[in-house]
Amino acid sequence: MPLRAKITNPAYRTQSASTMPDEYAEFKEQPDDDPDDILFNTLYGVRTIQLNRPKKYNALNGSMIRKLIPRLKEYQKSALASIIIIGGAGPKAFCAGGDVSHLANDIATNGDSARAASKAYFGLEYKLDHLIATYPKPYIAYLDGITMGGGVGLSVHAPIRIATENTVFAMPETGIGFFPDVGGSFFLPRLEGQIGTYLALTSSTLKGVQGLYAGVATHYIDSSVLSNLTARLSELVFKDYSDLRSRLQIIDRTIEEFNTGLPSNDSKPQLAGNLRIAIDHCFQYDTVEDIISALERERDGTAAPPQVKEWAAQTLKQLGEKSPTSLKVTLRQMRLGGTWDTRETFGREYHIAAQFMQHPDFVAGVSARLLHKPPTKPQWQPPDLQSVTNESIESFFKIEEGEERLRLLSEGHDYDRYPFLRNLGLPREEHVEEMVKSGKGIGKKGLVDAMVEAKEGKIGVREKVEEIVGRKCGEDGEGKIVWRG
Repeated sequence: MPLRAKITNPAYRTQSASTMPDEYAEFKEQPDDDPDDILFNTLYGVRTIQLNRPKKYNALNGSMIRKLIPRLKEYQKSALASIIIIGGAGPKAFCAGGDVSHLANDIATNGDSARAASKAYFGLEYKLDHLIATYPKPYIAYLDGITMGGGVGLSVHAPIRIATENTVFAMPETGIGFFPDVGGSFFLPRLEGQIGTYLALTSSTLKGVQGLYAGVATHYIDSSVLSNLTARLSELVFKDYSDLRSRLQIIDRTIEEFNTGLPSNDSKPQLAGNLRIAIDHCFQYDTVEDIISALERERDGTAAPPQVKEWAAQTLKQLGEKSPTSLKVTLRQMRLGGTWDTRETFGREYHIAAQFMQHPDFVAGVSARLLHKPPTKPQWQPPDLQSVTNESIESFFKIEEGEERLRLLSEGHDYDRYPFLRNLGLPREEHVEEMVKSGKGIGKKGLVDAMVEAKEGKIGVREKVEEIVGRKCGEDGEGKIVWRG
């Protein structure tokens, strides 16, 4: 359900643009910007942002970014703005990505001048994403619908991310000759096991509550109650001295008031059991060729269950459709990104994006997959993994002395690990391991019950912990749980 918003009076828009502070001059409205592609509204202490391009699945463009950044900075300074909520208009999408079709078409037509404009666009987008990642006030994303590419950048670094039955999450960039940007270098390697690498390389989707189990979302509720949740959040009043952590905890408990239960037809984690073991095994390698070999062994061997053999065959098919260059760059990105903090992440991605604007696969991939009707098979250059050299991949990550660096908008709030990971969302494997090794001497059921109680019955906790315990734990001769790893 889209957020309710009111369209700002045109006279007010003109006044706002004319009085924009010098520090926001980079984001000044352009002549061809759509005045209504984002709608802003105020409801007591809540500030709602509605992406308003439903016919384009709310795809993010420069016009929207030029509105979002100054408004977020304004909300940051306002004592009256307590909570920021972002959502998308229409029934289908939160935000289906950046408007890469426009970029690729422009590059194909205008060459180097368009490449420079595309690089500038990605610079704007990454400044916005970094601002969200380091925002000092509660920022909530309603992932109600398709959430891909640029939409991931607007949401995944938020401390609170709410999935619904309509959520469809993916990072589809390797299929269009690009890479999982918008902070994917930071977010994906920090998902559990090799889930992030798997999603990055294959562009596989997570639907509905599966986004919660994988760690993409921190909460799951039915879309029918989103407007009621917004109204309830507007009633919250924080003490002036409350820090961000305590405010988020209050919001976390408030969201649980709207717990509508898990969907009856999709209540268990899908990336679980033998399938999850296979994902972690196959995608642990540091070359795409080794990953493919591991998948072939799963597909062709006799030990794997039928479900895993079928998954391996489908995954090999997915990888075979991707840009070979994108696959190798993305795997390297996943391995390096786990060591980057948020500031380095967006600076590095700015350089990688600029390199891809010079590479033929971006135009080829977007043109074939998004612009051509019906979609066709891209002609990748080079056409196979064997032809992609290590030197060409390293060029995506090497920043020359004196090369332009991305100037970000916030200082002093960067981190190398999401600061609210333990407090919000579902328990992770490391949390279960800590509990198992704490010496409490309890059995499997006792541990699950204890973790559910610690999370105050939060939706999805029992199912997630049971999956981890079933895959990672055993019991000793006295019935006490032990960590097998």
